[in-house]
Amino acid sequence: MTDTFFLHPQRQLLNNEAHVRTPVSVPSPAQVTSLAFFFDDDGSRQRQALSRLAAQLGLPLPAADAVQYQAELPGLRLNWGLHTEFARYTLLRRGRTGEPFADSAFEGLPLDWLSNQADPLLVAIHAVILPQEDAGAADTETLAQQWFAGNDLVGASIGDGNAMALTDLRLHPDRNLGAGVTRLLVLDYGMSASQRGRMLQRLFELETYRMLALLALPVAKAQVRVMDDLGRRMRALTGQMSGKSGARSSDDALLDQLTELAADLEDAISSTQYRFSAGQAYYRQVERRIEELREARLGGVQPFREFTIRRLAPAMATCETIGNRQTQLAARIQRATALLRTRVEVSLQGQNQALLASMDRRAELQLRLQETVEGLSVGVLTYYAVGLIGYLAKALKVAGAPVNPELVTGLAIPLVAAGVWWGTQKMKKSLGH
Repeated sequence: MTDTFFLHPQRQLLNNEAHVRTPVSVPSPAQVTSLAFFFDDDGSRQRQALSRLAAQLGLPLPAADAVQYQAELPGLRLNWGLHTEFARYTLLRRGRTGEPFADSAFEGLPLDWLSNQADPLLVAIHAVILPQEDAGAADTETLAQQWFAGNDLVGASIGDGNAMALTDLRLHPDRNLGAGVTRLLVLDYGMSASQRGRMLQRLFELETYRMLALLALPVAKAQVRVMDDLGRRMRALTGQMSGKSGARSSDDALLDQLTELAADLEDAISSTQYRFSAGQAYYRQVERRIEELREARLGGVQPFREFTIRRLAPAMATCETIGNRQTQLAARIQRATALLRTRVEVSLQGQNQALLASMDRRAELQLRLQETVEGLSVGVLTYYAVGLIGYLAKALKVAGAPVNPELVTGLAIPLVAAGVWWGTQKMKKSLGH
């Protein structure tokens, strides 16, 4: 076919996504170590750490944008996967030597590799997979005493009865990982290698996502005091708004304080929102992984669902409560701000109306004053004009004309006054236009 057609630029990437971080086949018996490093950047530090490890082991270097890496060493398989917030190293060693947890697959790595990690270690699990015949007829109490320091076990029959998984979810001493590791025992009752890989991956992810979900709990606890303080400030402001605090503060000052309170709340929300959202997302992943285990209860052992949900659900509820308090306080601040702004606007409208009324009164007074001045102006102009006419009449009389100055002056007053008034009115009309 020679016709030209276009491919979506992300077609290959999206197709490969279905094959990223797929489970590996796990033999039985085997020792598997899972390490999860938490990071807060784009994962570049973890890629660099993987490149250093590959160089130390003489392995091919990973791609610059790698999200998955696999390599084979003598007696050891290395798998690496990059996730949103963590990178997981999975080390698999076939068979076992001595007691199940006497050593681990981690023994195959350089001793200084862990100390060169730039990001903190969040989860470390040593898992041992044993065929049923290797475990013998030991019951869970005996297994707890032998390999879990007598601690209460968490576990179940998984994979529809094809295996049994046991752990105590406690940190046990380890000569390579001084902070301790979680031990996981899987007794294989007849699973295939791919089934063992899938079940082991689900168990690793269950513990990793549980720890990642719990990262939100310290954030929520730190926010309790912050929200208490913001709540007290909000109650004080609403009390001042209603005048219940004794003295009613200036609305402008209250509005400034509400704005400052809103900014502080927004800062608290922005510092917690991602962690709370991530915690809920990881919590859903925990529930999904428990479902995928298809567990059945063992006598005297707390199942994964019961243990995890009983302890994780309250932590997630605490985070949800803090998130709800933030949302509710933001809504209260918004309502109070709207109410206060309405009150300020009403006050401004009242001030504007009072100002307009005052302007009307001043205009009326000015008009009256103007009319008074106009009347006085007509009188003054008439007085001076009549005076001039009187002087003119006297001059004519002196010149011999038969004129009576007093009579002329008296007759001129109404005529001059009318003329002056008419002139001022005409001038007002011309200025008004």
